[in-house]
Amino acid sequence: MKNVIQTIIKKNKQREQEAALSRQAEMSNPSTSDNRRSFLKKTALGGISLTSVMGLSFEDTMAQTTSKVNKASKPSDLKITDLRYCLTEVMGGTAIIRIDTNQGLYGLGEVRDYADPRYALILKGRILGENPCNVERIFKIIRQFAGQGRQAGGVCAVEMALWDLCGKAYNVPAWQLLGGRYRDTVRIYADTPESKDLNVFKEKVKFRTVDQGYSWLKMDVSINVLRDTPGTLVNEKFWKGGSQFSGDYMSYANAKHPFTGIQITQKGLDILAQRVADVRAVVGDEIPLSTDHYGHFDLNNMIRLGESLEKYRLAWLEDMVPWQYTEQHKKITDALETPTLTGEDIFSLEVFKPLIDNHAVDIVHPDLASSGGLLETKKIGDYAEEKGIAMAMHQAGTPISFMANVHCAAATQNFLALEHHSVDLPWWEGLVKTTDGRKLIDKGYAPVPLDAPGLGVELVEEEVKKHLHAKDKTYFAPTKEWDDKRSHDRTWS
Repeated sequence: MKNVIQTIIKKNKQREQEAALSRQAEMSNPSTSDNRRSFLKKTALGGISLTSVMGLSFEDTMAQTTSKVNKASKPSDLKITDLRYCLTEVMGGTAIIRIDTNQGLYGLGEVRDYADPRYALILKGRILGENPCNVERIFKIIRQFAGQGRQAGGVCAVEMALWDLCGKAYNVPAWQLLGGRYRDTVRIYADTPESKDLNVFKEKVKFRTVDQGYSWLKMDVSINVLRDTPGTLVNEKFWKGGSQFSGDYMSYANAKHPFTGIQITQKGLDILAQRVADVRAVVGDEIPLSTDHYGHFDLNNMIRLGESLEKYRLAWLEDMVPWQYTEQHKKITDALETPTLTGEDIFSLEVFKPLIDNHAVDIVHPDLASSGGLLETKKIGDYAEEKGIAMAMHQAGTPISFMANVHCAAATQNFLALEHHSVDLPWWEGLVKTTDGRKLIDKGYAPVPLDAPGLGVELVEEEVKKHLHAKDKTYFAPTKEWDDKRSHDRTWS
C-alpha cells in the first residue's frame, strides 16, 4: 500500500511540476493578456494540491496558499485594553459599548434602554487586562454590581460584548458558544399599529402583517384609554392623571399596583374588552395577540380584567402586577385560562426561580439587557423548560441587543417569540450591517447567522453618528477616568 501511495505522490508531483512550467511559459509569453496573466498568478497560489494533502511539503504549501488570508487571533493571548461607549437616540437614550483588545479585535454590547452608560463604565477598571474569552469568569467578577431592572444594564452590556469578542476570536457565531442552535430563524413579535379611524387601522394592520410579515402582535389595554371617559375608573382623579411611566415621588407612576386604590368599573371593563375585540376582528384568529400596559390596578381588578378578555384567546397577559409579588402572580395565573407572563425587569436565574418553581406565571419574559446577558438568559430558559414553562423575550434596544437576543433565542429550545420595539423606525436597521450579507429582519423573522462570527453585525459608523442622543454626541471617546479600580470588591471575609 505504501508503495502505491508513493507512486501516486511521485506522479502527482511530476504532473504539478509540468503544470507549473506550462503556466510559467504562458505568463512569459508576450501575447498573453494581462487578465489571463493575473489569473495564472492566482491559480499558482489557489489551493492545496493532492501532493500536499498526502504529506509532502504541507507546511510550505499552507504558508504559501494562506499568506494573504486573515488568520484568527490567538485567543489565549487576548487581553481587554479599553471600554468605550456612544449614546444613541433609540428609545430615548440607549448606549452601545465597545470593548477593545490587544489584538485589534473588539466586541459590541448594549446598556439597556433608559439606563445610564455609567453602569458599564464603573466596570472598566475591573475587567482591564482580563482575557475576554473567559466570559463566565468575568461575569462572576462583575455580577455583584448588577441590581434589578436597568441597574443590571452595565453588567449585561459587558457580557454581550464578551460573547461578540469570543465568537470573533474563535471564528464562530455566539449561538455556537452557547451549545448550538435549535432554529435557523427567530420569530419576532411587534406592537399593533394604532389609529382611531377603523379603516386606517385596518390598513396599518395589513401593512404590519402582510407587507412587513409579522405573525405575532402585542397591544396595550391601558388605563389611558379610559381616562377621558366618565364612569370608567374609581379613585383615578386622586392621582391627577399621572402617567404610569413618569412622575415625582408622590406620583401614580411610583405607586405599585396594590397601593393606588384605583378600580375599574363595569363600564371600563366593557370598553377595554371592546378594544381587544376590535383588534382581534381585524387581525383574525390565527395571529397570536398579546397584551400589556394595563395600568396600576390591584390583584382583584387584574383578575376581573383578565376574565373579561378570556374569550379573545390572548397569547398572554403581561406584567399584571409587579414581578416581585410571586404569590399574587400565582393567584392571577390560577384564576385565569389566558397565559400570564412577567420578567423583563428581573436580573439572574436566582431571582427568576421563585416564579418558575411556583408556576406563578405560564411564560417567563426576560430582557437580555437586564436578565444577565446571553448565557444567564439561556440558563433561565433552560430552567423554565424543565418546569414546563415557555420563554418569550423582551427587547427594546438597538440592533446590537437585538442580535444578542437572536443568538440566545436560537440556542434555547422553549423560546416563543422576541419583541422588536422599533419596527416603524426607518433608520433603525441601518445602524448596523450584517457581516455575512443576510437581512437583519426578513418578513417578521430574524435569520440566525449560521457562519458569521460573534454577534454577526458591525456598526455603520456614519449612520450611528447621525443618531447620537442630543445630550451626548461623543462617539466612543476615551474613558481614561474609568481605568482605575478604587475599591475592594470581595463580598466575604
